Amino acid sequence: MPSDNPPIFWAKADRDDQTRIHPLECHLADVGACFEAILKQPTIRNRMAASGGLDGLDDSAAARLAVFAALHDIGKVNVGFQTRIWQPDERKPRRAGHTADIIPVLDGKDRDASKWFSDSLGWVDFCDWDDDSGNTASAIFAAAMSHHGEPLNFHSERQANPKIWRPFGGLDPEAQVRRIGNLIHRWFPDAFRRDAQKLPSKPDFQHMFLGLCTLADWIGSNEDYFPYYDEARDAPIDRYMDIARERAARAVREVGLDIREQRAAFRDEPGFAALFGHPAPNAIQTAAVQNIPLDEPLAVIESETGSGKTEAALWRFSRLYAAGLADSLYFALPTRAAAVQIHGRAKRFAKRMFADSPAPPEVVLAVPGYIRPEEDAERAPLLHDYRAWWERSEKAWAARSAKRYLAAQIAVGSVDQAMMAALQVRHSHMRAACLSRSLLVVDEVHASDPYMRAIIEALLDAHLGAGGYALLMSATLGSSARRRWLSPKTRRRRADDGFSMDAAIAAPYPSVATRGADGERVESAGSNDRENRQKSVRVESRPLMGDFAEVARAALAAAREGAKALVIRNTVGYAVETQRALESAAQDAADRALLFGPNGAPAPHHSRYAASDRRLLDGEVEKALGSDPRADGGIVVVGTQTLEQSLDIDADLLITDLCPMDVLLQRIGRLHRHAANKRPDAHSAPRCIVLTPFDGELTPLLSKGGPNPNGLGTRGYVYPDLRVSELTRRLIAESADADNDGGVLWRIPAMNRELVERTTHPEALASFNGMGDEWAELVNEVEGAKFADGLTARSATVKRDRSFLEREVVFANGVEDRIRTRLGEDDVEAEFAPQPASPFDGAKIASITIPLRWLGNNAPPESPIAPQPADGGFEFAIGDRRFEYGRLGLRRV
Repeated sequence: MPSDNPPIFWAKADRDDQTRIHPLECHLADVGACFEAILKQPTIRNRMAASGGLDGLDDSAAARLAVFAALHDIGKVNVGFQTRIWQPDERKPRRAGHTADIIPVLDGKDRDASKWFSDSLGWVDFCDWDDDSGNTASAIFAAAMSHHGEPLNFHSERQANPKIWRPFGGLDPEAQVRRIGNLIHRWFPDAFRRDAQKLPSKPDFQHMFLGLCTLADWIGSNEDYFPYYDEARDAPIDRYMDIARERAARAVREVGLDIREQRAAFRDEPGFAALFGHPAPNAIQTAAVQNIPLDEPLAVIESETGSGKTEAALWRFSRLYAAGLADSLYFALPTRAAAVQIHGRAKRFAKRMFADSPAPPEVVLAVPGYIRPEEDAERAPLLHDYRAWWERSEKAWAARSAKRYLAAQIAVGSVDQAMMAALQVRHSHMRAACLSRSLLVVDEVHASDPYMRAIIEALLDAHLGAGGYALLMSATLGSSARRRWLSPKTRRRRADDGFSMDAAIAAPYPSVATRGADGERVESAGSNDRENRQKSVRVESRPLMGDFAEVARAALAAAREGAKALVIRNTVGYAVETQRALESAAQDAADRALLFGPNGAPAPHHSRYAASDRRLLDGEVEKALGSDPRADGGIVVVGTQTLEQSLDIDADLLITDLCPMDVLLQRIGRLHRHAANKRPDAHSAPRCIVLTPFDGELTPLLSKGGPNPNGLGTRGYVYPDLRVSELTRRLIAESADADNDGGVLWRIPAMNRELVERTTHPEALASFNGMGDEWAELVNEVEGAKFADGLTARSATVKRDRSFLEREVVFANGVEDRIRTRLGEDDVEAEFAPQPASPFDGAKIASITIPLRWLGNNAPPESPIAPQPADGGFEFAIGDRRFEYGRLGLRRV
């Protein structure tokens, strides 16, 4: 811009045409109006109030918060920012930002600017907004300045730069601040009433405000809703707020936050049959309604795999929605594949629940990179539907960024997406604020390790503290874990005090548990016997964990008898070796036809596949071992933990590596899952073969040496607490009946509670005390790792009990990178050009995910990689590391 034509203060500029700007006061109006519109939503307003310990938030308090939201970008008045696009003839000031650069003004280090800034903005009026603490307004203003994703550090040694706050080249920051101060009085007059509601000093209130302020900024910065100011089209800038409010109301409605029209059309809660197509709920589903008070914030459902917990959770959401207690749902699963599985069921549920709605919600699959709208829709019908929705729906706004997933009205995704609402990662506050209006469902909560558990506990503390609702579900949750989940923050360390193993075993199962006045309240969910869900499973152990040929022989023999044999190994390496042994054991074409694999290409099922091939494998597994309809003939499916959760599969024979009891029961849940299915005579009764490393106790695994490739022990990485696996082995071996061919009969799920408690309860684990130095060393190592993991997790969570004026609220340097590494978020996405063909159906593979640790010292590729054909697949290199990809998955060469 020429120096003789100084611009008005700008907030946004077109990157390609910097003469095209959006004035600062217009953008402040956009965001203030969006915040105002968001806070008009009853559930969100209630959550905002609850976070501050208030019974409600009146219009004056809402207006005061909207003032702070509107002021979020006031730091852009400095001339170091403004001259980014204005090119004066004279030498311009040093380039500056608009958040950290305003700290010296706010904390008084820049005395001159601090004085005129306060006077021009009219800060004396804000001082009366505080409750008794005296610094609430300052803390919320600091939160507004933190809208770029993390709290500003008001205790840094950042030096003041007075030049950027002085008049320069026709720009007068002081005059502009005075103008903005006058505008906010006109925009939000209720905020300045003498009798207006005071703002609470509770730090949680500040954190919730930041989340909603950031959300308002993201919406208010969307040019689809808020086009750049055009004087010929829009009102004069002084009257622009009327336009901003109209645009904000539309934007908040169309992205799915304003559901008042939807609610108005929702007359009565649909019954169970209308929601799920089943005539009546079963025992656990009934208990989820009858035993959990509607306004109960937190509940735990424990019931066997396949008993209908998913429907119980969805039904609870429908009731909370009908009562106006929750607007939305986030269904968190332990794996991406599990999320894809539940996503389809949630879509069918939502279609029935909102059958008569003029504005039904979209069901978002909150899994980054798992489904891309640009991928080939012919390969998977789901993609076609998803791409069409992505292209046509305004509500796709929530799905277009992982940071916005939790803004969706109904979303199904991985648990780590919810966990990031509690972690020190950018925009975690926005995630948490969006989640607050939801029923948060965490499925398979027993799968949480100490690190995840500490994070989910912090997430629940924040979510429930803001008036949210949560439901935790598990098939195999031990009493120690259940009591800890249900204990308030101040009582978690004493959750097991005085609770014996006998008492734990006596607790009902299946059950529904809630917080009681004196601790947990566990109530029986009744029995699902009328559905013939009880099964007597013959469990036997064989010391064949490393004998891949013998394992393959046993599985293939069962398949020849017409059985559907499921082989689950603890590690990808063991799964691949078993698959190779199986292929070697196949004697002819008839045997090879018994091996699982898409389009006749034998393959194991594990996580190291391109996303498109993994979806294909998921679908083929459900066809091979599903029940609707159940295919005829025998088959062998080999895989890892990817087969034990959420996939609706039903095997006649289960062969599994030894693992902790809760995991073993999860795997057994895939055995004779549907009683109505026909099975070959030799496999009419459920049978599980547990593979052990050797015949006898696991003490030899404690010896120091290389890593345990079977996944057991601290050197096995998958199941580090060898005590639980050893107790599981003992329950099988020591209860073996000679009349039952050395096996033991477990009545499932009637014995689930006892089996889990006898392998996980502190009394059971204490049996290893005094068993020798090696076990003592393991105990120290495992307990130390658990303590360290919990400590690491707690240090990585957002300190919501700290004010934005305190040093402790600042995110630690480098913590986000460490968090993403721990969650697997830093895995490398390698793109290909040209795109190689899938080894299964020839479809093009655009990219593949590689664990960052596999790259060694090599940097992640910045451009597409050119793959080379190799043995029915392809190979490629990243630096000095070479990789092969084929029907057995990705492997390092």
